[in-house]
Amino acid sequence: MKTTENFTDKADIYAKYRPSYPKEYIDYLIAVNELNEDRIVADIGSGTGIFSSLLLERGLHVIGVEPNDDMRMKAEQSLKKYPRFKSIKATAEHTTLTGNSVDLVTVAQAFHWFDKKAFKIECQRIGKQKSKVALVWNSRDLTNPIIKENAAICQKTCSNFNGFSGGMEETPEVFTSFFKDGQYEFKKYENELLFDYEGFLGRNLSASYAPKKNDGEYQTFVFLLTELFEKYSKNGKIVLPNITRSYLGNV
Repeated sequence: MKTTENFTDKADIYAKYRPSYPKEYIDYLIAVNELNEDRIVADIGSGTGIFSSLLLERGLHVIGVEPNDDMRMKAEQSLKKYPRFKSIKATAEHTTLTGNSVDLVTVAQAFHWFDKKAFKIECQRIGKQKSKVALVWNSRDLTNPIIKENAAICQKTCSNFNGFSGGMEETPEVFTSFFKDGQYEFKKYENELLFDYEGFLGRNLSASYAPKKNDGEYQTFVFLLTELFEKYSKNGKIVLPNITRSYLGNV
């Protein structure tokens, strides 16, 4: 299966349970890139529009580039109230955008799916001179026991699991080869997530590697996650330590 189809049939659950990003991070992006209402941001791998919506709320022009029909249609539906939102069916490596037309490229929770070299060339093509690329993830705190046990459940029941966010946290060389001269600014923000049982289960089921209802491992996956929730929750809520990590630089 092509990576562009990894989230087919998961758009609703993804839109409902995936976390957003801290206000401080959006403030930082706008300030450091000198973004105002004339500026155009290309949000690549824009999915259901979670990150795009934060930029649109600040009055920016946003072009969402998303190859997966389910995800893109969900974004188009939820963001149609923003006249400055444009949705395009295309891939990260071939965005179809005009050359030298974009003031900032953003990639939220998606860079690990891309062909890095081809995407770098595409960013160089579509970006205006001196425009930057921002790569951002909401990452689980891998030192936390809840997260470790959650990962063990995924390892046991999800055949396509190879670490959260595709294991990107452990590969800094990916960023030094992607950004120009290996230079980028790294920022991180605490972004703790509070879930009830439905939210905790939904967040796990929204992952690309998570089994779907008709898969053999689905029941085991849900059962083990239910046990984990019961072990660590208090008053029907569980706190997942989460860090928003950003890499910003020229390419």
